[in-house]
Amino acid sequence: MITRRDFLDLTTKALLWLSGLLGLGGLLRYLSYQPPPPPPRRYEIGAAAQYPPGSRTVLAEVPALLVRSESGFEAISMVCTHLGCTLEYKAEAFDCPCHGSRFDAQGRVTKGPAVEPLPRLRVEQGDDGALVVLKD
Repeated sequence: MITRRDFLDLTTKALLWLSGLLGLGGLLRYLSYQPPPPPPRRYEIGAAAQYPPGSRTVLAEVPALLVRSESGFEAISMVCTHLGCTLEYKAEAFDCPCHGSRFDAQGRVTKGPAVEPLPRLRVEQGDDGALVVLKD
């Protein structure tokens, strides 16, 4: 016959062992953490012929807005300079869905909390006409 005291002692020890094992599992998981690989710095976006003059194309994988003007190509980053949220491109402006920052079509801040304009990304064209967007 097991007494109440023995049952409580056994239950307490089992819970302490379980807590210790769960804590050890969490510690092992913490110590074995591997950070995710850095995002790519080079994005191949296709042939220049895909983007007609005067076009403004959202490149979701970069994220950036590719602008083709008479003078060539340029890319405006669509990452908010406030806290790094991905911006939405609406009616010739960029809106931050996280904190309400707003940028004009050239990437200048029109409404805070962001204070820095959107950075420009390099666009290079290869000999074969393929475009590459480079993040510095």
